[in-house]
Amino acid sequence: MPESDPKYSSAGTLVRRSRWDAVRRWYDTRETAAPPDPLRAERIDWLRAAPFVLLHLGCLGVVWTGVSAAALAVAGAAYALRMFALTGFYHRGFAHRTFRAPRAVQLVFAVIGASCVQRGPLWWAAHHRHHHRTADTARDPHSPIVHGFLWSHMGWFLTPRAFRTDLERVADLARYPELLWLDRYDVAVPLLLAGAMYVLGALLRWGDPALHTSGPQMLVWGFLISTVALFHATVTINSLAHRYGSRRFATPDDSRNNLWLALITFGEGWHNNHHGFPGCARQGFLWWEIDVTWYGLRLMAALGLVHGLKPLPARVLARARR
Repeated sequence: MPESDPKYSSAGTLVRRSRWDAVRRWYDTRETAAPPDPLRAERIDWLRAAPFVLLHLGCLGVVWTGVSAAALAVAGAAYALRMFALTGFYHRGFAHRTFRAPRAVQLVFAVIGASCVQRGPLWWAAHHRHHHRTADTARDPHSPIVHGFLWSHMGWFLTPRAFRTDLERVADLARYPELLWLDRYDVAVPLLLAGAMYVLGALLRWGDPALHTSGPQMLVWGFLISTVALFHATVTINSLAHRYGSRRFATPDDSRNNLWLALITFGEGWHNNHHGFPGCARQGFLWWEIDVTWYGLRLMAALGLVHGLKPLPARVLARARR
């Protein structure tokens, strides 16, 4: 068909625009294009998802950089601090408002959460609130019951429908311009962290060669491997915590309590507890249910950094399965 044909020209323009929009959203996630084609809205946009794929491939750099005790220590610390920011603030703070924090504290942990490469705080909270309203139904984008393991684990958020942030669901958070900025430019903080890790490794190599680390090594372990491990641990709550474990509460969804997932996610594995009563800052409802995030929030409350931690009402446990 000749290129001068109006239909051909229009289709070509739309394809080029779609590709440019996908590339632009690598660094600016603001919605500028028309709503996605319904036929493509639920399919993975591989061009838009390229940074996610490259993040995983970058972990192979360990073959060339090797490993050191210093790199492992930094990777572990980066995992732990960012996991707490996700579970404590992105989830229990922003998505469920189970406590309050001064604006400065809120911003600090929003920045740390943004470094996890799990999009911005408004996007994260909006999608999680939608999940609770539609859990394990056809409208739940990451239900393993409806969509299967792989899609619930790492497919759904790579689709055009999942890219946008529904600000109507998070109007209470959208009034903070700093959170809006982090949400729009969600790649900024991860890039800064990656650069900082490289500089840290280079400085340690110069200042203390006995540590046997370097800029590339610290980048691979402190940022890439730590971030990929953090991601896959977090999304097990979508994929595995609705499949494996016990059920204390007869919730309409298939959420489960799982000790092993609770350990790697600092308490999020008590998922059936959470769906049984999402309004509580604590997810390990019983004393033996390890909930590291809850311990951290209690410590922050004691230091005056957060306040108003919402407790578990006695009536909730009274209706639990025996």
